[in-house]
This record gives sequence, structure tokens and C-alpha cells, in this order.
Amino acid sequence: MSEVTIRDVAKAAGVGVGTVSRVINNHPSVREATRKKVEEAIKALNYHPHTIARQLSLGKTSNIGVVAPFFIRPASVERLRGVETILAEHKYDLILYNVETKERRDELFETLPRGDMFDGLLIFTLSPSDEVAERLVNGPIPVVLVDASHPRISRVIIDDVQGGYMATKHLIDLGHERIAYISDILESPFEHVGASTLRYQGYQQALQEAGIPLRPEYYRQDQHGVLQARKMAHDLLSLPQPPTAIFAASDTQAIGVLQAAQERGLAVPEQLSIIGFDDIEIAEYLKLTTIHQPLFTSGVEGAALLFQCMEDPARRRQPTEILLPLRLVERATTAPPAGM
Repeated sequence: MSEVTIRDVAKAAGVGVGTVSRVINNHPSVREATRKKVEEAIKALNYHPHTIARQLSLGKTSNIGVVAPFFIRPASVERLRGVETILAEHKYDLILYNVETKERRDELFETLPRGDMFDGLLIFTLSPSDEVAERLVNGPIPVVLVDASHPRISRVIIDDVQGGYMATKHLIDLGHERIAYISDILESPFEHVGASTLRYQGYQQALQEAGIPLRPEYYRQDQHGVLQARKMAHDLLSLPQPPTAIFAASDTQAIGVLQAAQERGLAVPEQLSIIGFDDIEIAEYLKLTTIHQPLFTSGVEGAALLFQCMEDPARRRQPTEILLPLRLVERATTAPPAGM
């Protein structure tokens, strides 16, 4: 009889894997009715969360490695929270490697796949080259990518192009035509094609579809951060014909745009609409319209997939892609442009 997995429980209860993980770990955010459904499914399936960990052969390290660039950013923190719920379930420890330079990334990609310190490796946001992917695939431990992609490696991703399109289309549907986009530097030192580039493609697609000319002066890029985003917003709002709406490639950057609007005495959304991306915790507090991506769930799914690969080495030769859904969360920072 095959081993019952956390996904079997999620399917039986009609919920996501992340919800099952929260129930197992007594997370307070789960509604009582949902908790009851999950507990009933666990009982009916006779699911034992630590079974896989107990069945792993002797000699394992009981550690999982995680490589994450700028891991203190809100999106990375939320993903790590998701990973930790699965590691706690399997009684595994997390070893975290922070990446802030291309040299550090290359060093870790060279040394970590040896597998002498952990039993599996999760890589956040850093899509490997073909050469690195070959090394990872042929290494002694399984590897799963989260928010990164390569066809030879199992991965948990979102459609960033679709997300950029959704954000821009929302502003267009409200009646905006002067729509700006701010993001990280497109030529990422870490990736061949980063999320900012893909979201920019979605932005361009939405404008083109609506017959709105692409205006180069409505695009700004800089290092990731609130201060940099605030400066970019000031630059845009100082144009002879400033934008009526700004799409920020992350909620962190959207916060910088909000600050710039406040400093200039612009009412949001009456005089300037702002939309972000990620739906980090503070976005709800700020009533920020944004594109929600399931950050916590991506960590849960990535870790769960890694344990499956650890349990069944054959899965490494059959890469799995999990595409997580995006959705628009409309709050209080977007509205039709003034005069409509």
C-alpha cells in the first residue's frame, strides 16, 4: 500500500497543502470548520506526518539546505515560513544560505550539491544556467526550485508575465492610459530573466492589447527598496505629463510610491492609483491593491515536493512543475483617474 501524503489529505479535505500544514502545526489562522475537515481527513486516511522522516534510511543528515537571495525580504521570509512548517512536520532542520552577490551565488552552486551537509536542497528565485542545472541533476541529493525555473529540475513557480498583465489590465479597465512601471534592475546579476523583466513583459502586453502606446519615460528601474522606489516615483511625478497610475513590481516598492505621493500632497487613489505585487502582510494594513501570489504556499509546496524526491529518487528524472495561481486583490489604492 502506498504511503499517504500531505497532498492526499489536502485533496480529501478540499483544501490546499498549506492549510493542512497549518492544521498539523496548530496555526491560529485556520477557521474552525476548515480545521475540523482536515482533522477528519487525517483520521480517515490514517495519516502520520512523521512517517516519511522515520522511514528515511540511516545515515542521513536530517538537514535541508535553502539558498535564498536577500532572505530578509518579506517575500523570502514568507516562503521560509512555509518551508519550516513542512520541515517541522518531518523533524528536519533548515540550513539557510543567503545570496547577495553573483560571486556568492556561483560559489554556492559549485559547493552545495555535494550533499555532505544535508539531504535535499531548495533554491529560491535563482534560475540556474544549463551548466549548473546539469551539475544539480547529477549530484547526490535532490533539488527543487521555488520561484525559479529550469526544465530539468522540479519547480514551484508563478506566471510573472500573467501577473504583470493582470496588474496593468486592472488599471486600464479603470480608465487609466498614463500608466508607469517601476521595478528592480531588469538585467539581474542573478538570473537570465528575472521576475521584474517578466512582469514588464506583461505590462507591455496589456498596453499593446488596449492600443495604448508604450512610453519609455514611464519606466524606471533601480535596486530593490522603499527609498529607491520613492525616488523613482518622484522622478515620474515630476514629468511634464505625469502618470495617473503606477504599477510597482513589488509591494515593497509600492510603499515607496505611497510615500512619494504623500510627500507631494497627492491623494491616493483620487489623484494617483498605485498597485503592487506579492500581497505581503503589510499590504492589507496599508489597504494596498496588489497581485496576490501564494508565498507561504510556495514554500510548503516546494518543501513537500523535495521530500517526495528524497523518498523516491526516480522523481528526479521526471521533473514536476507546480504552477501556483495569482489573483488581483482590489483594496483602496486604485480608482478611475480624476475627471472620469
